[in-house]
Amino acid sequence: MAAGAERTVIAEADPRRFMAVFAAAVAGRGEVFLTDPAWGARERGQVEAGLAATPPGHEAERGWLMIPTGGSSGALRFARHDQGTVAAAVEGFCQHFCLGPVHAVGVLPLHHVSGFMAWMRCVLSGGAYVPVAWKAVESGIWPALPEHPGGWVISLVPTQLERLLQDDAAIERLRHFRCIFLGGAPAWSALLEEAADTGLRISTGYGMTETAAMATGLQPEEFQAGARNQGRPLPQVRLRLEADGRIVLAGESLFRGYFPDWEANRELTTEDLGRLDPAGHLTMLGRRDGLIITGGEKVRPEEVEAVLRATGQFSDVAVLGLADPEWGQKVVAAYAPGPEPEWSLVQAGLGRALAAAKRPKQFVLVAPWPRNPQGKVNRPDLAAAVRDRLQLQREDALPDFP
Repeated sequence: MAAGAERTVIAEADPRRFMAVFAAAVAGRGEVFLTDPAWGARERGQVEAGLAATPPGHEAERGWLMIPTGGSSGALRFARHDQGTVAAAVEGFCQHFCLGPVHAVGVLPLHHVSGFMAWMRCVLSGGAYVPVAWKAVESGIWPALPEHPGGWVISLVPTQLERLLQDDAAIERLRHFRCIFLGGAPAWSALLEEAADTGLRISTGYGMTETAAMATGLQPEEFQAGARNQGRPLPQVRLRLEADGRIVLAGESLFRGYFPDWEANRELTTEDLGRLDPAGHLTMLGRRDGLIITGGEKVRPEEVEAVLRATGQFSDVAVLGLADPEWGQKVVAAYAPGPEPEWSLVQAGLGRALAAAKRPKQFVLVAPWPRNPQGKVNRPDLAAAVRDRLQLQREDALPDFP
């Protein structure tokens, strides 16, 4: 944690340490930046350059809380929030799910909007928040939870739910939660059906850092009755669709702009596509751009490609997001024919520059390398070639950097 009179940057992995530092920073009434302690040199460099170029602001009450996001482009940015946007999100959440005090088990990192808002819902509603390491939960070590009339909730990403469903004891634990909020990445249909078969009270939803997490949410009763959409908008959210299906958001929980800019009373046109049924339920249809969302993390292909090219090991390379039952999408790098890359140099370059979620999980040689008439890579043809290659060759025969 680095602090000054008007600015605090928090990079804490331990949740209790994070909460203590955050409370002290808020008491100081300055700008507060949440950052991922696992970021690589590239992400840290972006933060340092942005802070150096922008002096601390003078707006004491609005837009002082900076939460990291990939934004609509996937590039690292900070969405401005404050007590007003966060409180509106919490109030709308409680109304939507008919909750009084929110009592939550927290397994998601607090620097991420999903983990942060899980904590804030408890703080602002007068409930209990119990942080616990995901590795402990995954290994079967759950906290002892006192009885509360309103019950307990937990927020998970699909990958976590998939792993817990492999253990009968974990399933039994999950059955005791009033609601299991599932977000961060698209959940695949087989996972949702498996969760339904076990009787879990799942709520799928749609949201982002810019909306202080959840913007729509499916009631667990609707899920148990067979609904498989993202639910209705929360009370504080105004949602509409453009003619091309893009989702447009507004409302009291919407962010105040991307740091260092500041703005309010605006709409956010996303690159997410959706449709609304007559009852107002949102169904997500995918993304309009090429952004990859893997395990809840946004990955901009151009950023990863730049790092790969900088290693000097590829004559041409392109990064794709392919469907994956565990991560929603996985990052795959396709490369053109040429001298065999020195994989140790590739791995070292990725490790220095990028967070783990952004590093390709597989590398696929594609020959011939598909190009359009302008000489650029033909991405649809490349994606088809990669899928064909993966069907013919076992994944463990390909270079794999987990």
